[in-house]
Amino acid sequence: MQINPASPTNSSARWLALAGVGMGVLMATLDSSIVNISLPAFVEIFEASFATVQWVILAYILVITSLLMGAARLGDMLNKKYLYLTGLALFTVGSVLCALSNQIYWLIVCRAIQGLGAVFTQALGIAIITQIFPASQRGRALGIMGSIVSIGIAIGPPLGGLILSVASWHWIFLVNVPIGMAALLIVYRFIPNLPPARPDQRFDRWGGLLLFLTLGLYALGMTSGQQSGFGQPLVTFSLGAAGLGLVAFVWLESRISQPMVDLHLFGNLLFSMNLLMAFLVFIVMAGMFILPFYLQLVLNLSSSMIGLLMMVHPIGMGVVAPLAGYLSDRFGSRVISLIGLISIAAGCLALSTVKEGMTPLQFLPRTLLFGIGMGLFQAPNNSAVMSTVPPDRLGIGSGLLVLSRTLGQTTGLPLMGTLFSASVLAAGGLPSGTDITTAGAEALVGGLQRTYHIAAAFILASTLIAVLAIWVDQRRKKLHTLTKPLARLD
Repeated sequence: MQINPASPTNSSARWLALAGVGMGVLMATLDSSIVNISLPAFVEIFEASFATVQWVILAYILVITSLLMGAARLGDMLNKKYLYLTGLALFTVGSVLCALSNQIYWLIVCRAIQGLGAVFTQALGIAIITQIFPASQRGRALGIMGSIVSIGIAIGPPLGGLILSVASWHWIFLVNVPIGMAALLIVYRFIPNLPPARPDQRFDRWGGLLLFLTLGLYALGMTSGQQSGFGQPLVTFSLGAAGLGLVAFVWLESRISQPMVDLHLFGNLLFSMNLLMAFLVFIVMAGMFILPFYLQLVLNLSSSMIGLLMMVHPIGMGVVAPLAGYLSDRFGSRVISLIGLISIAAGCLALSTVKEGMTPLQFLPRTLLFGIGMGLFQAPNNSAVMSTVPPDRLGIGSGLLVLSRTLGQTTGLPLMGTLFSASVLAAGGLPSGTDITTAGAEALVGGLQRTYHIAAAFILASTLIAVLAIWVDQRRKKLHTLTKPLARLD
C-alpha cells in the first residue's frame, strides 16, 4: 500500500518531528517502568495494602486497553497532530496530579488520567511517523521509535531506585513534566497538520462503547486471574462477558457503513499475519518477569545485580532497533523480522538451559540474544503492518498494532506466570497451592527450563507464520508483475 507522506518542509524538520513523538513515547515508557518498581514504596508511604496499591498499575492498563481503539478511530476522523498534543498535555497534567496525591485512591484516579493521555500517544504515534516519513525512511524512523521504547524500559528501574533513595517519591511523577513540556513544544512546532483523509467520517458510538466494555472486561479478567486465580467468579464472568462482547462487536461492525474497526482490514492476509506474530511475541516478552525469581532464589544475586542483568535485553533491543529499521528499508521488512524471530527463539532455547551455579556472565548472553531478536523483529514488523493499511485507516491500523502488543502482554503475564508456577510444582513434585518461592533451587530451575521450552514453541509458531507471510508476499508481487502487461494491452 503506497502512502504519500505529509512531509514537513525539510528533512531536518521531519527528524525533529520524530524526536517530539519519541519524547512522548519515552515519557510513557519511562513512567511505567519507574512506577512498577515503586509499588513496595507506595505500600509504606500510603499505608495501603499491596492489593490496593496494585490498582496504581491496573487503572492505567485498563484505561489504555479499553480506550485504545476509540482513540485510534478518532485519529482517522480528526487531526492526528492535535490529538497527539492532547495526549501529551493530559499525561503531563496527570503526572503533576499524581505527584500532588495525598492518598492512594486519589493516586489511582490520577493514574487513570495519565492512562487517558497515553491512549492518544500510543494509538497515534506510529500512524504519525508513517504519515510524515517516506517509505524509503520509514523503517529507520520506526526503528528509532523502538529504540526509544527500549531506553525507557532499561533506565526506568535504576532511575526509580535512585529517585526513591535520594529524593521524595513525588519526583517519580514530576520527572515526566520537563519531558512532556519539551515534547509539546517540538510536536506543535515541527509536525505538520495531519487532517483526515476522509473528513466526512462518523464516529461509531455503539461500536466504541461495546469495544470499550469488551476490552476492559478482558483486561480486568486477565489481571484479576493473575492475582486471585482463574477459577474465581469475577474472572469467569469478566472473560465470559468479554467473549460475548467480541461476538456482538463483530456482528455490529459487519452491518454498519462506518464501523469503529473496518473488518475488511483483516481480509488482508499479510496484515492479519503480522498482528498475530506481534501478539504471540509479546505473550513471551511479558514472561520476562519470571527471570528475577531465578536470579534471586537460585543464584542468590543482590537486587542491584538483578537490576543490571534485567537491563541487558532492553539495551540489546535499543541498540539493534535502529539498525533493524535501516536494514528493513534496504532489504525488506519481512526478512529482517524473520531473522529477529529466529533470534528470539534461540534466546528462549538458551534460557531453557539455565542451571544452578551459573555466573552472571554466563546468564548475560542468553538474555542479550533474546533482546537482540526483539530489536530485529519489532520495527520491521511495525513497518510491514503499516505498509498494508490504506491512508484513511492509518489511525486504526496503528491502534490495532499497539492493541496486539497490549493484549499480548495482558495475556502473557498471567499465562506465563501460570505456566511457570505449574512447571515448578511439577518439577519439584510439590502439591498444588504451594508458594513457588518456597520451592527448592532444583524445582525452580526445572520450572524455568520447561517454561522457556513452551515459550520457544510460541515463537516457533510466529516464525512459521512469518515464513508463510514471505511466501504470500512474493506470490502477490509475482502475480502483480504478470498482470501489468495485460493491463497495458487493455
